Amino acid sequence: MAHDVTLVLGDGTGPSLAEVTRDVINATGAEINWDVQEAGTDCLETCGTPLPDALMESIRRTGVALKAPITTPVGKGFRSVNVHLRQTFNLYACLRPCKWYPGVRSRYENIDLVIVRENTEDLYAGVEFEKGREATRTLHRTINELSEDKKIRTGEDTTGISIKPISVEATERVHHFAFRYARRHGRSKVTTIHKANIMKHSDGLWLEVARHVAEAYTDIEFEDRIVDNMCMQLVQKPELYDVLVLPNLYGDILSDLCAGLVGGLGVAPGANIGDDGAIFEATHGSAPKYTGQNKVNPTALILSGMLMLDHLGEKDAARRLEAAVAAVIAEGKSVTYDMKPHRDDPTAVGTREMGQAVIEKLAQQ
Repeated sequence: MAHDVTLVLGDGTGPSLAEVTRDVINATGAEINWDVQEAGTDCLETCGTPLPDALMESIRRTGVALKAPITTPVGKGFRSVNVHLRQTFNLYACLRPCKWYPGVRSRYENIDLVIVRENTEDLYAGVEFEKGREATRTLHRTINELSEDKKIRTGEDTTGISIKPISVEATERVHHFAFRYARRHGRSKVTTIHKANIMKHSDGLWLEVARHVAEAYTDIEFEDRIVDNMCMQLVQKPELYDVLVLPNLYGDILSDLCAGLVGGLGVAPGANIGDDGAIFEATHGSAPKYTGQNKVNPTALILSGMLMLDHLGEKDAARRLEAAVAAVIAEGKSVTYDMKPHRDDPTAVGTREMGQAVIEKLAQQ
């Protein structure tokens, strides 16, 4: 069965990563009809927007996209393209497996964690109020009045405000997703993360709903952890954990922490999944300073393609692709500079060459 997939080229090193990943996925034998679309800062210059209408229409049509990295300006410019896509297509679950592969340099071994991050709410909903604007002064005054007993003061002209929405509906569906994922993939435990001891009405709701959802999955062990304690636990004894489900902000932070445990963002795949669509992407950024140098590690985007194949029902192709990537990494010959013991190792290969090594391993299976 052929599958229609939108291939988003991204910017910076994105286009070269997309090309290599497409070649590798095609080598699995899975039939993919690729609809190639542009996005990001390069597209902004030519189209006037980082997200052209043609791209959005393509994703609506295919329901599945593989997206190369896109630059997000810091402190100015357009908001995150990634966040906009997740919100537009209601991709409420961000899936980020963090698995150690033999041959990857790390202080930890045999780690196999899965982060499930709620994608649509929390502080990333973008409900913010700029300091000093007339329209927000009533809000500031109200907060001051409500905070009187705690001696908290917010100046009308000096304080920015962000609102953290956590709803029953969004919390329920992301926990159901986490438990269903655990069942389908033979996982034994789900841990929900929160700060309900301090934020009793937002994180408190998160925890209450999580406990309620867990009652429907008695075959899966369930527990909760406070987010700061969870960070310590992951550094000290990550082997005790399996599937972690978190609100948006905590999920963003802890997914990078877990990626660090298994060798870094260069080997960390990701997926954003909703009821009617999915976008698969590497966790790392676009690394624009390496554009055109055939240097960056393609592993994260290739493994994101593996997650895509699994999502499309191409289970055998996904299994073989992961095995091929693992074999290349374990062998250690045809890997990029960041996966060598020394970054100036002259035997390091380029992005295309590592992709070709994976293709050759697929052919040998």
